[in-house]
Amino acid sequence: MSWIARWQQWVGRALGSAGAGASAGDAAGLRILLVCMGNICRSPIAEGVLRAKLAAAGLAQRVHVDSAGTHGHHSHEPPDPRAVRRAAQRGYGLADLRARPVRPGDYGDFDWILAMDDSNLAWLQQHRPAGSAVQLGRLLDHACRHPGITEVPDPYYGPESGFDQVLDLVEDACDGVVAQVRAGGWRKA
Repeated sequence: MSWIARWQQWVGRALGSAGAGASAGDAAGLRILLVCMGNICRSPIAEGVLRAKLAAAGLAQRVHVDSAGTHGHHSHEPPDPRAVRRAAQRGYGLADLRARPVRPGDYGDFDWILAMDDSNLAWLQQHRPAGSAVQLGRLLDHACRHPGITEVPDPYYGPESGFDQVLDLVEDACDGVVAQVRAGGWRKA
């Protein structure tokens, strides 16, 4: 058995989720995709924040995080400069991220797909392939400090300060996700 196969088995046992036939994609454990419309504002912010919070909690090796957009208008573009600036002020790096659309394969490659708002969640539900086991939901369903707020507002057409509101909401929700991952409350699809 190769060292890669042994490592995959070890990771599977450590996470309690991957069996002897684990694929390379299973090695990271849980896989979460964060989705907004264009993948240049909200979802890359969420990706950067969640990655940083998982790393700070010592969970980065257990969870693979990515982001995408329901519409491919900005494919291959970096995040909005305002998002990059405001996130950097809080210690989150987004400059290396590039926008991409949601792909049909994402429904099989990820365990959880979390939308920034109801319209993107509805799009994800409408395009979900039959038989997909992926869990769909809203990122803000995991927030604790902002009760009653279910959608991350799109800051694209507003002032730069709107990105601070996005960061406040996303940080709260990502704290909730990290707490659930730590407690074992998230499961693979």
